[in-house]
Amino acid sequence: MVKIKKINDNIWQIEKTGQMKVPVIIYASEILLKKIKEDSTFKQAINVATLSGLINNVILCPDSHMGYAMPIGGVAAFDLEKGVISPGCIGFDIDCSVRLLRTNLIKKDLKGKEKQISSQLFRDIPSGVGKKGRIRLSEGELNEVLKEGAQWAVKKGYGKKEDYSHTEEEGKMNEANPDYVSERAKKRGMPQVGSLGAGNHFLELQYVEEIYDKKIAKIFGLEKGQITIMIHCGSRGLGHQVASDYIKLMEDKYGWKNLPDRELINAPINSELGKRYFGAMAAAVNFAFANKQLITHWTREAMKRIFPNFKAEVVYEVCHNIAKFEKHIVNGKEKEVLVLRKGATRSFGPGRKEIPKVYRHVGQPVLIPGSMGTSSYILVGTKKAEEITFGSTAHGAGRVMSRHQALRQKRGEEVKSDLSKKGIEVKSGSLKGLSEEAPYAYKDVDEVVKVSHELGIGKLVAKVKPLIVIKG
Repeated sequence: MVKIKKINDNIWQIEKTGQMKVPVIIYASEILLKKIKEDSTFKQAINVATLSGLINNVILCPDSHMGYAMPIGGVAAFDLEKGVISPGCIGFDIDCSVRLLRTNLIKKDLKGKEKQISSQLFRDIPSGVGKKGRIRLSEGELNEVLKEGAQWAVKKGYGKKEDYSHTEEEGKMNEANPDYVSERAKKRGMPQVGSLGAGNHFLELQYVEEIYDKKIAKIFGLEKGQITIMIHCGSRGLGHQVASDYIKLMEDKYGWKNLPDRELINAPINSELGKRYFGAMAAAVNFAFANKQLITHWTREAMKRIFPNFKAEVVYEVCHNIAKFEKHIVNGKEKEVLVLRKGATRSFGPGRKEIPKVYRHVGQPVLIPGSMGTSSYILVGTKKAEEITFGSTAHGAGRVMSRHQALRQKRGEEVKSDLSKKGIEVKSGSLKGLSEEAPYAYKDVDEVVKVSHELGIGKLVAKVKPLIVIKG
């Protein structure tokens, strides 16, 4: 039985015992804590806490749940000399992330056109398991994508500079090295660039229901009643293969006998293999950046077929399932560390050079999508987050049911009917996928966001509600 100690409201601790190098800190309300206890999240976090070179704590965000190797909603920072990098702790869907667009439409503009819009978007945006994108790349072109990310797409005419300048890392991780990505991974990714995929990935038209901070909402270009578009997808089969490849390579080289869980296979950050994995991971991140840029471009084109004067600007794009070299205050001194965010969102406060200039004086936009049929939220990053979570917060609602469990609750047709009754038009290539991703399979996103706001690791700016959902 895992002993959990209450530190304060919404703050809990698993103390360092046994082989743990650091404690585990849990940021959650009592309601969320009960949900987190239902699976193996805490056991996984304790296992992660045994890894070499950890700094301060292993952190669990309010949306935490069991994942592969490390809980989703987990954050860990490593010393560059003593630390390790673990593909499992970053995840298989590298840079599964969210982009938010603001538009020049308002809610009433969509009235009576919901089915037309959903059909047009479903035709124009490739989605679904194994679905191919609309463009065909040579291997040389794919290497350019892996190197340049969203910037490649813009250079090719799919969007504009302002799109990637409002993206984390400006849509391109400079450490990317396509040479470290296997031929098999490239083969899987080549036909998939510019596609949504399946699972919890989506394209969603929403309207701004509520503004909590008028000043910051104005800076983000958001106003009540406005239509926004949220795009959630990752690095598709390429990212999955990168993770699989390097788990195997690290296991062959370093083994796992000294690890509490085989899934925690890792390599020293500064080892040749550690460096190669980071370069391959960064290339997969760039693939995901390019992916969302292409989808953004085709979304604009699809919407213009219905609304000729349609405009959509990128508010921001945040990353999940990623490792980054960042500077943080550790023991009173600035220190460069490697931060792993597994299903967690960066939440930097004002002044950080990593934030686009237009937002730098207020903080980074933070995007927390809900489950299908529930609200999503826009927050702003804080200095508090930098102090206690290495500048991180939740990335979504977080699952409470496995996909298998969700399938047993309701058929896809029933889920679609339920959403329709709420005024939400859903277009999906798979009724099974709708059942797997139904709202009841997830935690209460309102509670997750409430905790983030109360803790000060993300400050509420606006709430958006879905009108049209495109799923794979």
